[in-house]
Amino acid sequence: MTTSDGVAIAVHDLGGHGAPLLFAHATGFHGMVFAPVARLLQGQFHCYSVDLRGHGDSGMPPEMDFDWHGFARDALATVDGMGLTRPFGVGHSGGGAGLLLAEQARPGTFRALYLFEPIVFPPAGPFPGAGNGNPLADSARRRREVFDSRQGALDNYASKPPFDQLDPEALRAYVDHGFADLDDGRVRLKCRGETEASVYENSLAHDAYDHLPEVRCPVTVACGGGSETFRAELVEALVEHLPHARAEIVAGVGHFGPLEDPRLLARSIRSAFATEGPD
Repeated sequence: MTTSDGVAIAVHDLGGHGAPLLFAHATGFHGMVFAPVARLLQGQFHCYSVDLRGHGDSGMPPEMDFDWHGFARDALATVDGMGLTRPFGVGHSGGGAGLLLAEQARPGTFRALYLFEPIVFPPAGPFPGAGNGNPLADSARRRREVFDSRQGALDNYASKPPFDQLDPEALRAYVDHGFADLDDGRVRLKCRGETEASVYENSLAHDAYDHLPEVRCPVTVACGGGSETFRAELVEALVEHLPHARAEIVAGVGHFGPLEDPRLLARSIRSAFATEGPD
């Protein structure tokens, strides 16, 4: 399917029965990393996951423009293209901001949202990395992109933080679907370092925080109890400005919570949406 600004978007039907649920992943990942969580929710929801622009099998935006409102267009194109009627939405990190921007752009799109450490910060702070340039972008540009094989990539990631904290099934999904085959038999990251860096460099330029009071659907803002990226005061700052919101601190996980402990996060998501029945 194609977005309103002409970007080809890949969507994964992760199966299930019940109300539609759309997942949006964190920067640098892709939609299939949610497969372990989706498998645990298939009894209550029909799960879909989008590869945001520049990630996975989706195309690049014109002129490498990674204005984060583009992620909102990706989500809306998925809702329209898959014929999803008021789906639930689960967004992680950058994907959480994208879903929030989508609901702000077209109110009433989502029945309810579950946002795990969404990259939406008060203009005056506090936010991670303030005053320190953009270390995430710098790190992305140094990231190793090519490995001899997917197994080689998997072994490398499994031995180093933060990937060594990921659930094995989630890490396997990241590697299996996050690399493209090269002509010489090696594999290369689909989300290239320059792409990831550009996304990070635009992460504080969107205006989702300014429009939080306009979001009328129920929202759960969650963070990992052990997260160094997102703190409880940031969760509370978002909840304070959202009309129908609740905070949740998920003990035992960090910023990559949905990929660290799929069972724990599936339980949290199921609980958050339990009171939001069908129309």
